[in-house]
Amino acid sequence: MIKKIPNYIRYILLNVGFLFTYLFIFRLVFYFYVANFDAASQKDVMIAFSYGLRFDLKLAILSYFPLSVIILSANYLFFKKTVFRIVATIYHIIIYVSLTIFYLTDIGYYSYLFTRLDATSLRFLSNLKISTQLLIETYPVYKGIIGLFILVLLIRFLGRKLFDKMVTKEMPYLSKKIKAVYFISTFLLLSFGVYGSITHYPLRWSEAFFSKNNTVNQFALNPVLNFFDSFAFRNDGADEELTKAYFPVIASYLNIPKDSLSFERKITFDSTYTKKPNLVIVMLESVGVVGLGSEGNVAKATSNIDQIINESAYFENFYVHKPGTAASVFSSITGLADIDNQKTASRNLRAIDQRIIFDQFDGYKKLYFLGGSANWANIRGVFQSNINDLKIYEEGSYVSEDRADVWGIDDYDLFKESNKVLRDLHATNEPFVAYIQTATNHRPFSVPEKKETYRPLTKEDIDETTLKESGFISLAQLNALRYLDFNVHVFLRRAKESGYYENTVFAFFGDHNTSMNQTKAFKKEFDLGIQVHHVPLFIHAPKFLKPQKISNTAKLADLFPTLATIARSDHTNYTLGSNALDTLNTNSFGFLYLKINGEPGLGLIQNDFYYTKTNYNNSTSLYKLSDVEKTDVSNTYPLMVSKMDSLITSYYHSTKYLYYNNKK
Repeated sequence: MIKKIPNYIRYILLNVGFLFTYLFIFRLVFYFYVANFDAASQKDVMIAFSYGLRFDLKLAILSYFPLSVIILSANYLFFKKTVFRIVATIYHIIIYVSLTIFYLTDIGYYSYLFTRLDATSLRFLSNLKISTQLLIETYPVYKGIIGLFILVLLIRFLGRKLFDKMVTKEMPYLSKKIKAVYFISTFLLLSFGVYGSITHYPLRWSEAFFSKNNTVNQFALNPVLNFFDSFAFRNDGADEELTKAYFPVIASYLNIPKDSLSFERKITFDSTYTKKPNLVIVMLESVGVVGLGSEGNVAKATSNIDQIINESAYFENFYVHKPGTAASVFSSITGLADIDNQKTASRNLRAIDQRIIFDQFDGYKKLYFLGGSANWANIRGVFQSNINDLKIYEEGSYVSEDRADVWGIDDYDLFKESNKVLRDLHATNEPFVAYIQTATNHRPFSVPEKKETYRPLTKEDIDETTLKESGFISLAQLNALRYLDFNVHVFLRRAKESGYYENTVFAFFGDHNTSMNQTKAFKKEFDLGIQVHHVPLFIHAPKFLKPQKISNTAKLADLFPTLATIARSDHTNYTLGSNALDTLNTNSFGFLYLKINGEPGLGLIQNDFYYTKTNYNNSTSLYKLSDVEKTDVSNTYPLMVSKMDSLITSYYHSTKYLYYNNKK
């Protein structure tokens, strides 16, 4: 059977196999002679090994892909022309030598900094003379050059031998149709190896960050892929001098000592609950305050949520830092705003390792539920590398699954399956912290025609004037919010039936507002571009928290410090969130990261003022939220401008500093 495969196809597969084996040898070297796994479990190491092999296969295929395309295009002709033999020899030498240098550099880099080679290593080129001298004095560079020369001779010899062997192979006639089949089949096979997964999501670097042991996570990575994955963040470092200069400002707000650059606050409680309360955090996809009936929206799409808000602690001035689901998940978990210019902080390999409050609920089961894959936006790395013994439930984990769309199972099934797990934990008296990420209120708005008492509205059910005044862009968008509202109601009903409702603190927050037209009630926010940041946070816990409306400004980073306080759970806060229930803190604020006239910029909301500052041109503006018109009042309130500028600058640089200096 194998002999029937054309020689040029076998040539490709053999070379990919040889290259993969070569990379595997380097992985063994790293395992036996470089990394120290004394503190790691054997299970984690084996999982890291499996991920690593998939990354290595991906690199082997990517490295050989250009030559593979040439071979597939030339097919039998590849072994008949001398020029192709020369091309193959040169290509193999370049690939093997380049990868060898890369891997050897990675070993030295890891031995020096205990992290795999990434794009930040380019900083050493800024002083090439010193770096070269250090390299020569530390490592056997000249012996290495001799070794590379021997490698070149070996690759040349073995490469030509394999090429000549293929030339002597019998080459049966193939029709154009058969050649096309081989071309497509081989191309798809190689593409599958690059994709690296049998799920809907490709293999991503975040999957390597499944363990709290950083050595294990580093071992799972491939240094070459890691280098290029991190390339986008190579210049995204922190300015420690600026952080120190503005530290007294944020220190004053956080009520911490100003003499050392530390954000650490130990929070302890004199008394705790005899029975630990459960915590359930529900991220409400694309829900902003502008769509709530309780905030005056005429579509009245949120009758259930409105009722829950009346029975909860409702933060009416709550803001997410950056619009986007991945950004809000990252911020809610880490207590750090997403201030990445290009993508999201969750995709920044260097910012993943964080000390977080979620991990500090001792004696709790920790769970993360979502309808799709945790590989999305590399969120898996944010959760798994920072939360010990976390259990992720995702598409493929649930007993009954009916994939609704690209986001996986719909919210009704997500809540139903989540409730089953929480019910079973309650039956064993195990307290839990659960994070549930909804998605159905997101395009493509996959809303069912019928689900229990829920029915989508038709054009006959709502007049065009009301729909326009509500700000919703389409009826489908309105129905998606109504469906989420229905599912929240059903979830709490199931929680009551399952017995864990009474002893549970439920926190519901919007990850960002959906795209909506201007409404009368929120015209000013629409004009200022902050409507997308203004979302609801309501904490529903009748046993622990009385219903109340809290007008103090709060931000997403405050979520876990607030919940830990409600649960009276001792913890250490290493980042920038605070207890939003501390109503005595009249200086609370919201920090926004947004585009201002096409330029990345910062926003600060405090009391009745909104201050903005662009990152590059440093242009600033100050607005009063209570004013009807959008008018810059900087000249009227110069002291307020100075005060807010110091705070916004301090918060921004402190956030960036903690990205890279809050490692476990």
